Amino acid sequence: MTDLPQDQDTGWPPPPFLPPPPPHRSDGGVLRYDGVTYARSFGYRPRLLDVYVPARPAPVPAVVWIHGGGWMDGDRRYPPPTVPADLLFGSLLAAGLAVVTIDYRHSLEAAFPAQLHDVKAAIRYVRHFAPELGIDGERIGVFGESAGGHLTAMAALTDQDSDGGRLEGTEGVLVGSTAVRCAVDWYGVSDIGAAAAAFPAPAGSAALEVPAVGDPYTALLGASPADRPDLAAGASPVSHVPAVIPPFLLIHGTEDNLVPYSQSERLAEHLTAQGGSVELVPVHGADHIFLGSAEIPAIVGQSVAFLARHLAATTG
Repeated sequence: MTDLPQDQDTGWPPPPFLPPPPPHRSDGGVLRYDGVTYARSFGYRPRLLDVYVPARPAPVPAVVWIHGGGWMDGDRRYPPPTVPADLLFGSLLAAGLAVVTIDYRHSLEAAFPAQLHDVKAAIRYVRHFAPELGIDGERIGVFGESAGGHLTAMAALTDQDSDGGRLEGTEGVLVGSTAVRCAVDWYGVSDIGAAAAAFPAPAGSAALEVPAVGDPYTALLGASPADRPDLAAGASPVSHVPAVIPPFLLIHGTEDNLVPYSQSERLAEHLTAQGGSVELVPVHGADHIFLGSAEIPAIVGQSVAFLARHLAATTG
């Protein structure tokens, strides 16, 4: 696929992606590429990403951040309300890591695997345009929370051979690998069927301000997990084993009332049984999004250190 010229952002049919625009430099010398169209297809809004590149000699490793929101909501620009954006993204940049924050299609726009297709498209885009962005395309990690944690695990545990290649998708840049070096999964779902069975009543949680939007698992799959266990299994990280399993860090509140802590235990068991390297860190007494925990800076620091170590980033 040939690159598209900078000004080819209109017309018919819409281009499948657009090259990175010229960056601007923010405080501290960070280069920013805002609102980059990494995938475009008829009938859906353009999928956008932002790139922040630290003021370091290029090329630098990159971390793709995948937001949560029950697959129904969320925005690439905002971590969960318990984790300040400046703390999360600033810590990654300070560690010498480029930050790529992505939007993806929500489940009420398109059922799974559309969300994973978009994540894969974003990884291919970053790898394809790595030289222009000042990124090392061979050193990419993924990092997500809640629904984004699930998509992080799915991206790290599937490849071109998974499910006959169906999980790679045909969005955006179509060439290049979607393999990643490492993955950090904060309280993500690993077994859709078990998580759906444990999900609280659709009235939601007042403490976590979860609206009464119905069962997010049925919305994600387009069918009830109980009625379509095949779909639930196909969308579950514990069902997949790639040829190479990247190192994982799992961090999860032990009192999580939306995604039980047992979900991360289950994924850790799966990875260990397959010979993978995994660290499981419980946050004692914490609910979903680490609500009730005073350890947020330490959690962020541990996550960033893991990514920097496995991506061989430099600090200072």
